Amino acid sequence: MLQELIRKNASTFISLFLLVAVPVLVSSTLAYYLYQYQEVLQSLQPAQTVLYFVVVAFTMAFALTPTTFVALVTGYYFGWPGFLGVVLSYGLAALTGYAVAQIIDHGKMLAFLHRFKKAGAVMDELREQSWGLIILSRISPVLPFAFMTFVLSLLRINRVKFLLASMLGMLPRTLFFFWVGTQAQNIITLLNNPDAGTEGKILVIGLIIISLFGLYYIFNRALKKALTRSTDVKK
Repeated sequence: MLQELIRKNASTFISLFLLVAVPVLVSSTLAYYLYQYQEVLQSLQPAQTVLYFVVVAFTMAFALTPTTFVALVTGYYFGWPGFLGVVLSYGLAALTGYAVAQIIDHGKMLAFLHRFKKAGAVMDELREQSWGLIILSRISPVLPFAFMTFVLSLLRINRVKFLLASMLGMLPRTLFFFWVGTQAQNIITLLNNPDAGTEGKILVIGLIIISLFGLYYIFNRALKKALTRSTDVKK
């Protein structure tokens, strides 16, 4: 079963691996160039600013830049006038990643899991609880944005619901890291130490805990409901 799962979903698994590995490599390279060419982002015209947000939306969608990196950099260079642009670019990134994931997967993973009644029932329950699932996945600063977009898209959730829940879930950590960016004095120091001291560490840890326990609750509830449904069918 495991071999068949990997064989039939090889493109999906390869994509998931790249969505985790690539952001780390690219963001470290970009940090160097941002330091060397700071005047470029500090002198953008309105049309160039719009282009900047479109570009970062696609770099986030394709896992070239982490969302935290984008929030920090944008806060540093643009200040609060750039906050709406970041939020909208997150939405565009989420929709783009969703569409690409659908093209790559074609519903194969979900179809495979539905061959097993219990697994299929769990997936159905998770789709029913998609609001909480998406929001809690987005709240955590340690769950990669593009990776989670791909994973969540496998449930084939309604696009509008996916977009709204993604943007809502991203707000808490976006606000925090954007604020950190606005307070920074040096871009390299900012990217190396983005936690804003003890209070920042506590907030980040708090968001991670909320996300982990919330996701555990949702998965546990989905599993119990799926097993109950399976038992009722047998009776």
